[in-house]
Amino acid sequence: MAADRAYLDHNASAPLLEAARAAMLAALESDGNPSSVHAEGRAARRLVETARRQVAALVGGKADDVVFTSGATEAAATLLTPGWRMGRGPLSVSRLFVTAAEHPCILCGGRFPADSVTVLPVDRNGLVDLTALEAALSAHDPDAGMAMLAIHAANNETGVIQPMAQIGRIARAARALVVVDAVQAAGRIPLDISDGSADFLILSSHKIGGPKGAGAIVGASDLLMPLALVPGGGQEKGHRSGTENVAAIAGFGAAAGEALAGLADMAAVQVVRDRIEAEVRATAPDATIFGEGAPRLPNTTFFDLPGVKAETAQIAFDLAGVALSAGSACSSGRVGPSQVLKAMGHGDQASALRVSIGRSTGDREVSMFTQALRALVSRQARAATRAA
Repeated sequence: MAADRAYLDHNASAPLLEAARAAMLAALESDGNPSSVHAEGRAARRLVETARRQVAALVGGKADDVVFTSGATEAAATLLTPGWRMGRGPLSVSRLFVTAAEHPCILCGGRFPADSVTVLPVDRNGLVDLTALEAALSAHDPDAGMAMLAIHAANNETGVIQPMAQIGRIARAARALVVVDAVQAAGRIPLDISDGSADFLILSSHKIGGPKGAGAIVGASDLLMPLALVPGGGQEKGHRSGTENVAAIAGFGAAAGEALAGLADMAAVQVVRDRIEAEVRATAPDATIFGEGAPRLPNTTFFDLPGVKAETAQIAFDLAGVALSAGSACSSGRVGPSQVLKAMGHGDQASALRVSIGRSTGDREVSMFTQALRALVSRQARAATRAA
């Protein structure tokens, strides 16, 4: 990051870690195809399998239950499908349940027909309505096929953390499959797929300081698996064909190792996040910090500045050298009303600014944010006075 810039958009893409960069460069020296049996191929395979163990360790899983993909969106499209196998036999999943505050790659329903997707409400903090969830799953007819629940562990905009233990118990009682979008939670809060709250986790490399273009499905076991989205040569045990992107996977693995080791630093990250929120409250007392009534990721804050459009504020911060976002970065660069805030009951046109930070965020970045915020609010106040 340039010395005159402050990067506060880690939820969109975290800066590439040096360990990941080094692993990628080393992998680029490997000429072999990981499916080849000669020495060069075996060397490439070792890089992939090392990364598989590192990614599994981040979420308490087993290496054998990790499937590498091109990213979290592909992982979601793979898992969100009516077609599954249990062992060697077919298994039908007839209905998908999602919350209204999901990331677009979950909310779109994957390979399910639109009329087979049920959208569940969330409360003002963005937490799933557990009563509605239990009622919906209980009403599902298992004779028509299994039910699947797809839900984020932590929201990408607000950082709100769902009560996964309770959700898991409700889903298990209804014999529903649970797919958890753990993209934003991984490396920021502890995750353990062996605790029974999820059947599958979705992970993304570039959200934890690895390269873009790599993701993973981590299963609690290999008893149940979806029909492949990408058939072909049978790589990844037939679950995702195509020659593995060895360099990206190696970088992903290195980043996963760093993320696991860095979980202990998240308390310090939250201190920095809280300093930023304190400045928002002091400078703009009427600002709303969305989701603050619920547990949140230690690195994320999502707030509005009354009287200032989010896209206008984002441009002002950018011109001041501060990179932040106005919500999800996964909508082809579009800036506008937040679907998440709409789901939370804040109106069709609600928008806000998201600051998301990491272990590298320090006093310099906080100071640049503070100066830009004060200047923006001051300009807005002068403009309001002139208009009056």
